[in-house]
Amino acid sequence: MTATGTRPRVVVLDYGSGNTRSVVRALERAGADVTLTADRAVAQEADGLVVPGVGAFAACMEGLRAVRGHEVIGRRLAGGRPVLGICVGMQVLFETGVEHGVVSEGCGEWPGTVERLKAPVVPHMGWNTVEVPAGSVVFDGIEDERFYFVHSYGVRDWTLVTNDRTRAPLVTWAEHGGDRFVAAVENGPLTATQFHPEKSGDAGAALLHRWVRSLQA
Repeated sequence: MTATGTRPRVVVLDYGSGNTRSVVRALERAGADVTLTADRAVAQEADGLVVPGVGAFAACMEGLRAVRGHEVIGRRLAGGRPVLGICVGMQVLFETGVEHGVVSEGCGEWPGTVERLKAPVVPHMGWNTVEVPAGSVVFDGIEDERFYFVHSYGVRDWTLVTNDRTRAPLVTWAEHGGDRFVAAVENGPLTATQFHPEKSGDAGAALLHRWVRSLQA
């Protein structure tokens, strides 16, 4: 948490995944002071941590483990410190990824399996609407906007488990070619999007601004 009136300090985790420059620029425009680094101490102490990701699930997990990024994510969440995952950076937060018959272990922050979309045309590439649940913070006021997706895999089935002591995550869904998949999740300090907010024009900029602003709450 940062003091009101100052720019939140955000780290974009640099673990070999691409697309980091556009994410950094978008977060700066959203009002954050941004550092691109793999330094665990800096990532741990930042007001917010962003985990980007493009490419294959297994490759991203390998890069993440190489810099012990999965440990940083776990420790931040244990302390209630915000984390934002983007695209494959969202996918690796789930338990398992399956690509070309190869099963890879994810960070396990959420139940669910990342698998190939069952749609006539894959990859899913382009602008799409999303189904936002009531109570969303990052989609407040932009529920009916379109966001930019580029992916062939996603979480198509997720059974939410909760009890009297925990609040169920807010799950946003989208559909492509008749196949429904998780488009975003808000779960306490952990937020993630399957789409690319940094490529989603004014709607994506508004979502990032809401997330950055939440770091000051």
